[in-house]
Amino acid sequence: MLARGDRGSVKAVDGVDFVVRRGETLGLVGESGCGKTTIAKLLLRLEKPTAGVIRFHGQDVARLSGRRLLAYRKSVQAVFQDPFSSLSPRMRVRDIVGEPLQIHTKLSRDAIRARVGEVLELVGMRPDHGRLFPHEFSGGQRQRIAIARALATSVELIVLDEAVSALDVSIRAQVITLLEGLQRDLGVAYLYIGHDLATVSHLSHRVAVMYLGQLVEVADAGTISLRPKHPYAQALFAAALPHHPDDVKPPAVVAGEVPSALNPPSGCRFHPRCPFAFDRCSTEEPRLQLVPPEHGEAADGHDEAAAHDIACHLYTTSSPTPTVRSPA
Repeated sequence: MLARGDRGSVKAVDGVDFVVRRGETLGLVGESGCGKTTIAKLLLRLEKPTAGVIRFHGQDVARLSGRRLLAYRKSVQAVFQDPFSSLSPRMRVRDIVGEPLQIHTKLSRDAIRARVGEVLELVGMRPDHGRLFPHEFSGGQRQRIAIARALATSVELIVLDEAVSALDVSIRAQVITLLEGLQRDLGVAYLYIGHDLATVSHLSHRVAVMYLGQLVEVADAGTISLRPKHPYAQALFAAALPHHPDDVKPPAVVAGEVPSALNPPSGCRFHPRCPFAFDRCSTEEPRLQLVPPEHGEAADGHDEAAAHDIACHLYTTSSPTPTVRSPA
């Protein structure tokens, strides 16, 4: 995804390649500005890719039009971060939840009303809540309304862009439990974008780590949260709170600032800040490759679950033994 502005062009998303399977949650993490929300916009057809292909059931999403585009929009929905601004204050809940049905289906008014009551019950609310306005609900209840709106059509993939980060911790746990139950019962897939690594690791089956518009590591959530391999992923998860108060995490040293996306470094984009960088890192861009688990690293006895896709020269056979250096 190439974005152009007054100061130049930025590859907001560069060479990103991943799959979200039915009934799966893929977590997407990385610091602000790394391209996570751009990916969400591309999936939702709010932006068009300047290169590459997004496929849904084998169809090129960017080329969809007419009925096929309507069918895609019905199947891919979103729940946004702020439950206070993502719902129209002028509409009753029944109209908010029913609007996708009016656009994407030919259901009668009575059938839409029945479906609205059904999805409100799915998210733990009462059908008679439909007559109220969003301001009459708490933040957690508003987010449930947003989830109900996403579920109203025959949804297959929901993009959750920081969907629980604006909620209180106790309410956040309730919404996460709700999302897990809906996925289990309906088989819906989630792309979960977040900064709270504990929440991402808990909710996701797999986690993808981004840096400056590129994926640097993709692995099983339980594996990557405990044993990240890419130097940036190691630093990212080391900065998160430990799973238990008695756990001690080794410090991860990352010096310097994130380079400008207008002029990213050559080679590996993380190499100016990486304590393990060597000559090849500054000249050759690493590609995602499958790295098998090390001895004793299998997750739940399954080697494939512990394997990582990593974009780092440290894990290629031709790389030298890494030595720690002070980043420039």
